[in-house]
Amino acid sequence: MPALKIHHIGYLVKKTDAAILSFIKLGYKVVQDTVYDDIRKVNICFLQKDGYLIELVSPASEDSVVAGLLKRYKNTPYHICYETEHFDEDYRALTASGFIAIDTPTPAPALQNRDVVFLTSPAVGMIELLRHTISEP
Repeated sequence: MPALKIHHIGYLVKKTDAAILSFIKLGYKVVQDTVYDDIRKVNICFLQKDGYLIELVSPASEDSVVAGLLKRYKNTPYHICYETEHFDEDYRALTASGFIAIDTPTPAPALQNRDVVFLTSPAVGMIELLRHTISEP
């Protein structure tokens, strides 16, 4: 089985600035200012508290990959991101074990352009797989 490390919890929000202010009131600190991801058409901001990293994700347009999710679920946590040093191997293992890729690996501007891919499972919902910065052998 893959050796995955939790990197962050993705939190879907309608208004990034309002969400940031609310999370700050809960004791979070902004660790990365808002970044626009033109591939997914979302605005992303990272905050941290007690060692937990939260990614705020807000659609930047009606055709954003998360616009439909926001209409359906409103503001909510919606994925767990797992970082791996063996991205290609773990991606294959997860899909072979029943996880379904809902996109293809692509660079994520808010994560130093490291590759990410989103997968889903009926048992756990959506996850994100993140390539670790160390090059794979």
